[in-house]
Amino acid sequence: MRRFLATFALLVPVLLLTADAQVAIRAERVSQEPLLKPGLAWASTGLFNPTAIRVGRKTVLLFRATDSRRVSTIGYAESEDGAHFTVSPQPVLTAETDYEKGGGVEDPRVVKIGGTYYLTYTGYNLHDAQLCLATSTDLKHWQRHGVILPANKGAWNTEWTKSGAIVPRKINGKWWMYYLGTSVGPDGRKRDKMGLATSDDLLHWSDATDRPVLEVRPNAFDSQVMEPGPTPIVTHAGILVLYNGADEKLVYRPAWVLFDGRDPRRVVARAEEPFAAPELAWERVGVVPNVIFLEGAVAAGKGDLIGYYGAADKYIGAMRIHISVPPGR
Repeated sequence: MRRFLATFALLVPVLLLTADAQVAIRAERVSQEPLLKPGLAWASTGLFNPTAIRVGRKTVLLFRATDSRRVSTIGYAESEDGAHFTVSPQPVLTAETDYEKGGGVEDPRVVKIGGTYYLTYTGYNLHDAQLCLATSTDLKHWQRHGVILPANKGAWNTEWTKSGAIVPRKINGKWWMYYLGTSVGPDGRKRDKMGLATSDDLLHWSDATDRPVLEVRPNAFDSQVMEPGPTPIVTHAGILVLYNGADEKLVYRPAWVLFDGRDPRRVVARAEEPFAAPELAWERVGVVPNVIFLEGAVAAGKGDLIGYYGAADKYIGAMRIHISVPPGR
């Protein structure tokens, strides 16, 4: 990876100082060019929004791909150095069920717990987008477990559900998952907010709260969308969630929020600004313009991460993310 780091700073460190916590995050691109581009027939119009996980010495990406009809599948790629990836010739998950057919399977997040990989993804049937779950022992063969948070039926999320980021350890005897839910506000407009669900077995999930745990903010970079990104990081200071915010113009930029490690419902600190923004041509121009969508991350030593992101709903890029959290309380 070191020889690949032709880096430049995305933004200065983003700080939020409260009585409880101070978090600093700084990010650098690892390349000024995409790591992966569309090409194969089933990925002819887009190869983007990857989740990431380390398997031995390899980095594996599970990514969303779109064909000429804009139907989504989930593909597999692996790399020895985290930068140069080989894409498997066929997707590892395609639309098969009624809740997937028409639009496909989208935007995966993966976490390994015990000997099992848990994959959350969006099933889209051209009518509803719903948060779904599959499991695997090899990242290539997946067993579906259906829709885990149905659309239109939540405690507060009265529309779609997406983007499940599972906390990788139990807290208070339960499993926890941050997710995106859509609701209609008093002004009649739909907005995407961050919710929280719990489970006893990692397979069956239900809302943990009767309201979002993270609201959109008027006139801010996250005024329209609050969407969880990679697997949450459990630190001595709390649960760090990297998320994707979008404003009223639907410019997507990543930021962070810190939740209480003993009470995953409680916000300890939250970024005032994003730590990256679409700046390069391939991040600003594509199928959906002006999008950096951070969805996967792996450890990179010295407390850093390599974050893998979708750019303009067409390409995959990567950034090195430097994280500093306060001492434990």
